[in-house]
Amino acid sequence: MASSKVGSIGEYIREQRTRAKISLRQLADVSGISNPYLSQIERGLRKPSAEILQQIAKGLRISAEALYVQAGILEEREADTDVQAAVRADLLLTERQKQVLLDIYESFRKENEAAGAPGEAGRDTPEQDGKEEVG
Repeated sequence: MASSKVGSIGEYIREQRTRAKISLRQLADVSGISNPYLSQIERGLRKPSAEILQQIAKGLRISAEALYVQAGILEEREADTDVQAAVRADLLLTERQKQVLLDIYESFRKENEAAGAPGEAGRDTPEQDGKEEVG
């Protein structure tokens, strides 16, 4: 099973490189990976590390996450909501801050989904009206 993943990651990289209309040699140059090694990855003879995949993704100008999923390093996740994408893209937040915000956001979503009324559950009642004291 692992060998099929190795082959599929190579095929995926070749497909992305072809779509980007760049040669194997050009990708090797921009990603800092030797031409023979990159060729072996594309042919399914080598299993690239996460670091190598990151370099290839940078060279292809695609998400490293997409390559990690193809290689079986990460599990595919649902597409980001606009909020999640904005948090992940914010350059002023640290990775830890981003993760905390995303965890809180996801917990609110799950809570509202469990309440059965997404978008309605958790709305302030007129009595609350945002006047609760924080402290």
